[in-house]
Amino acid sequence: MHSTNHIFSVVKRFWILIIMAAFTAVTLAACNPSNYKSSAAQIPQLVTSILSDPKTFNYPLSSESPNVFGLIYEGLITENFDTGAVEPALAESWTISDDKLKIVFTLRDGLKWSDGQPLTVDDVVFTYNEIYLNEAIPTDIRDIMRIGESRKLPTIRKVDNRRVEFSVPEPFAPFLRSVTSNAILPAHVLRESIKTKDSEGKPKFLQMWGVDTPPDQIVCNGMYKLERYDTSERVVFRRNPYYWRKGSKGEAQPYIERLVWQIVESTDTSLLQFRSGGLDSISVSPDYFSLLKVQEKQGNFKIYNGGPATGTTFILFNLNKGKRNGKPLIDPIKSRWFNTVEFRQAVAYAIDRQTMINNIYRGLGQTQDSPISVQSPYYLSPKEGLKVYDYNIEKAKQLLLKAGFKYNAQNQLLDSEGNRVRFSLLTNAGNKIREAIGSQIKQDLSKIGMQVDFTPLAWNTYLDKLSNTLDWDASMLGLTGGLEPNDGANVWNPEGGLHMFNQKPQAGQKPIEGWEVAPWEAKIGQLYIQAARELDEAKRKAIYAETQKVTQENLPFIYLVNQYALSAVRDRFENIRFSALGGAFWNLYEIKIVK
Repeated sequence: MHSTNHIFSVVKRFWILIIMAAFTAVTLAACNPSNYKSSAAQIPQLVTSILSDPKTFNYPLSSESPNVFGLIYEGLITENFDTGAVEPALAESWTISDDKLKIVFTLRDGLKWSDGQPLTVDDVVFTYNEIYLNEAIPTDIRDIMRIGESRKLPTIRKVDNRRVEFSVPEPFAPFLRSVTSNAILPAHVLRESIKTKDSEGKPKFLQMWGVDTPPDQIVCNGMYKLERYDTSERVVFRRNPYYWRKGSKGEAQPYIERLVWQIVESTDTSLLQFRSGGLDSISVSPDYFSLLKVQEKQGNFKIYNGGPATGTTFILFNLNKGKRNGKPLIDPIKSRWFNTVEFRQAVAYAIDRQTMINNIYRGLGQTQDSPISVQSPYYLSPKEGLKVYDYNIEKAKQLLLKAGFKYNAQNQLLDSEGNRVRFSLLTNAGNKIREAIGSQIKQDLSKIGMQVDFTPLAWNTYLDKLSNTLDWDASMLGLTGGLEPNDGANVWNPEGGLHMFNQKPQAGQKPIEGWEVAPWEAKIGQLYIQAARELDEAKRKAIYAETQKVTQENLPFIYLVNQYALSAVRDRFENIRFSALGGAFWNLYEIKIVK
């Protein structure tokens, strides 16, 4: 799964489920130089620690984070995580046609692969036409290239030796940011593996560049190249001598010669190493912020606060009215409650999110009210008209009474037919913050007469209920976020794989009879398609503002708290520009080790 703040990850392709608290995914470190000596002189290095081995070195087949690809590959464009702007990478410039259906990129002159071979327009055309758009290659990347209701794909052609043209069937505003940031791959190394088939008729490319491949065979174009990989121990990267970026005086970038990812067993280990002076950076969770804060000066480090992280945490009710084999997926009595908007709004008002921030997040967070990340230019703030649900028990009770619910002598909530309001709330076990939130929600909702059976489950069991059997009442989850709302279109399209509050059967699952899409639900899906077509930024922002108003009025997700993005970084680094989007080392190419 992708982490919310893995600093070297490639641009997010989709919003995906967040299983663990963000800080568990990665810590950044620079170890004692004696721990990893070179055969020659000692080389300045940055060591990062990760919790699991890489799964593949084959970019299109990867869906994991952390992964190596943000270090070893680049696309035509990149994102500045300081400003959020799209910036040139392998392409030095681009032009968009008047009808908005063609984008022509001009590549930088003299680009080279890590083996010294020229990187050309032919590599770009090969990467898109023969890999990403090749139906024989199972890659998520193809899905984000599908455009509009027709789900058509773009076409890519060579214009001349420096220029390549992308054509789209209709205007598609997210195209530049979402599609052309994907890695360009080396045709001279990989083309033969696309043409050659194995005994099952599949391209041999699918067996290329596994984690057992000798690192010197992985040809790349990013800041670094793979130097070695020792299973369950470390991944080592060396500066790519052919990388295109140069400093202000024409000097080669990046400045840090070598990176090492130590593969560690737990974040507790990382914390101990950081406190004993062995590591240079660590993500800071609310659990140990106060512990580290008092040691800043003594430990020669600074805790950076990037403000709200890009991800979301929320609860949702199962709104699916369908049946399987004639049997309703959800008890019809509960389904009536969940599908009553006043019921969902009452729950939102009854959750004391400020107490959650104070007690569970140690004050290191803020209330969340939108599915769109605060950093996005399309975020609608409460000041601009976004509906919020600040804690208000009386308002919650009034909404329930208005919807026909009533209270008995014991202050238990009953529906209009006298049924006691009781439901289960699921989340994944092992996430301490989510388990604490669930316990508080159980207590908060008891104050408006609801009985909540809070049940953390093993992840695989939970995922099966959530997306396969659909046998659940309410759930607590998180999603990654980012600058481009369309990256979350698979959440809001009623047919989408993450439309989890009213899930349609996915490929290979049993059919559902009588699956219904509510008018507000269909409206959000249509607005997302409309926003993707709209190229006028002011109009596009207005469309996304409307989506946020509809989601907050109807509450398919009841948003909770947005934790702050925090990292501790020792003072030996220069040019740190910390951001919630990219972490401490997103601008690694310009960071220097100064002492």
